[in-house]
Amino acid sequence: MRAMHDLPVMHLYDAITDANNNAETLVATVIRGEHTGEKALILDGKMTWNSSEDGVLRKHEKDVTAVTESGVINLGGEDVFIELLGNEKQVVICGAGHVAMPIVSITRMMGMNVTVIDDREEFCENARKRGANRVICKPFGEAMAEIEGNDDTFFVVVTRGHRYDKDCVGGALRKKHAYVGMIGSKRHSTFVKENLMKEGLSEELVNSIYTPIGLNIGAETPEEIAVAIVAELIEVKNRKKRNFGFPKDVMKAIMDDKRDPMILATIVARAGSAPRAVGSKMLVRKDGTIVGTIGGGSAEGEIMKYSRQLLEEGFKGTELRHVDMACSAEEDGMVCGGVVDVLLETV
Repeated sequence: MRAMHDLPVMHLYDAITDANNNAETLVATVIRGEHTGEKALILDGKMTWNSSEDGVLRKHEKDVTAVTESGVINLGGEDVFIELLGNEKQVVICGAGHVAMPIVSITRMMGMNVTVIDDREEFCENARKRGANRVICKPFGEAMAEIEGNDDTFFVVVTRGHRYDKDCVGGALRKKHAYVGMIGSKRHSTFVKENLMKEGLSEELVNSIYTPIGLNIGAETPEEIAVAIVAELIEVKNRKKRNFGFPKDVMKAIMDDKRDPMILATIVARAGSAPRAVGSKMLVRKDGTIVGTIGGGSAEGEIMKYSRQLLEEGFKGTELRHVDMACSAEEDGMVCGGVVDVLLETV
């Protein structure tokens, strides 16, 4: 399905950039039907921007704003991709000891924004050398006061003692968060929980702490413990169908007012062993360079080639492209395959 348009879509990206990081943000796009290419932005259940006041999204506003997770829905016979945008995933590591350092390395490799807090300068310097985005070298209570927290913030508490754990866990639970985990034995966990409840935190909130932290894989070394902890973060992160949204490099390229037209490719549906999740994004320039990825391999190569063709033709619009990777995977001697539907939009 292809639709030609000349919509003021840049207003949408301006609105996304200006949105409150703590707002529940959804983008709706008609991907198949008479109104293909129509878009809307929903913040905290309210449609705050749409490309057509007379379109299908405004007509079905109540249904659109009721959606709580990413996926494709049908409205009036038209398919609409609803994308629940997450913020950049932030990991706050309380403590900069031996277990914390490999956690910094692994989460940075995953593209997360990493903050480390500790009250010892020499340990904080180790965190900087490991590549932490931000290091706060202050007493734990003071450092926690500087952390805002949101629905995409993961708190990993691996300090060196009970009182520091209590300050960090208590501070984390009082903020918006996706996860709060604490290292230690059951006895240690019980001690911290009891003291937090004495401070007025509810039993339900205190019992939401992941402790002992990490998946039970029999980890022993600091590196193995770090793998177990990060694996648990991934498990929690992926339970909710909440996409990463627009990676910083992709949004920066879109907002560059000196650039030429580009194609934004977004995976809107997948089946089988497709390598990347729904919501994955890639920008394709006319010269063939890209920003972001939709998984690499044959599927990405096909989309890059076709996107360049669209740009050469001067295409301005929206098109849904179905990519079957099974055949090309077999030809390349690969065992993976799967299919993806990729939304191509001129930006």
